[in-house]
Amino acid sequence: MTAPAATNWPSLRVSDWTATRDTLHMWTQIVGKIRMAHAPLVNHWWQVTLYVSPRGLTTSIIPYRSGAFEIEFDFVGHRLEVRSSDRGVRGFPLRPMAVAEFYAQVLHTLDELGIEAPIHPRPNEVEPAIPFADDHDHASYDGEAATLFWRQLLQANRVMGEFRSHFVGKVSPVHFFWGAMDLACTRFSGRQAPPHPGGAPNCGDWVMVEGYSRELSSCGFWPGGGEEGAFYAYAYPEPEGFADHPVGPEGAYFSSEFKQFLLPYEAVRSAPDPDRALAEFLHTTYEAAAVLGKWDRAALEDDPMRWDGTSTPRWSPK
Repeated sequence: MTAPAATNWPSLRVSDWTATRDTLHMWTQIVGKIRMAHAPLVNHWWQVTLYVSPRGLTTSIIPYRSGAFEIEFDFVGHRLEVRSSDRGVRGFPLRPMAVAEFYAQVLHTLDELGIEAPIHPRPNEVEPAIPFADDHDHASYDGEAATLFWRQLLQANRVMGEFRSHFVGKVSPVHFFWGAMDLACTRFSGRQAPPHPGGAPNCGDWVMVEGYSRELSSCGFWPGGGEEGAFYAYAYPEPEGFADHPVGPEGAYFSSEFKQFLLPYEAVRSAPDPDRALAEFLHTTYEAAAVLGKWDRAALEDDPMRWDGTSTPRWSPK
């Protein structure tokens, strides 16, 4: 694992932090399920996600009875913090510990704040799905790696947020799905989609049917593809010719295995202008979905600089 570089886009080899990544995946599932237990349903399960914060990942505000609480992974101070509108703040240090211990500490911390957490106590979208209370296999925490991962997310979140601003149709927030452990942003054409076939491990098909109930183009970052993770983009349903549509920048390709476009994180990090490289990938892969899918682009897209005559977008095809 490399130390943080002068660039804002740090290097973090997947092979150097796989054990920590897999443990964090389970920890984020626990925290995400607590949010899911109390937040009202929002289309496509948007109420269950986490968000990149100035110090890590947060649930944002979770309604609870007549008040609210928030849970945040602080990857700078290496703590899990629970903040309540009624009973103050509690937390504990993030360190190497089994998922079973983390789960017990989270429940104890919530109990101190008078918060109940009725969650399904096993992970989704993974195989095997070891119950949290029995998981002693995942027990790693490399603080330096966690910080570097958060900094990867920080940069991806920033550029994806700017990309999101070009769309005035229905579009998701830039948010972190703990099921597959990816940062995502999804645009919608406004048309219904055929029922999704499902098939995710330890996850009901009805979950995917809701998630993919409308025609979409989705993009994001996943800390598993390539040597340092990968950016991805896909369409559902996939329009004819999607895989062969030209996209950029150099290094982007269509994966027949994953049925989506991929761009290695290291290709962005090492580019002369990483922001522009990622923006080109996001825009051109969306265009592949929108053009081939015959989206009403005139009604769905707009210039986010329309109220500011002095600003220029970070990327354009010219």
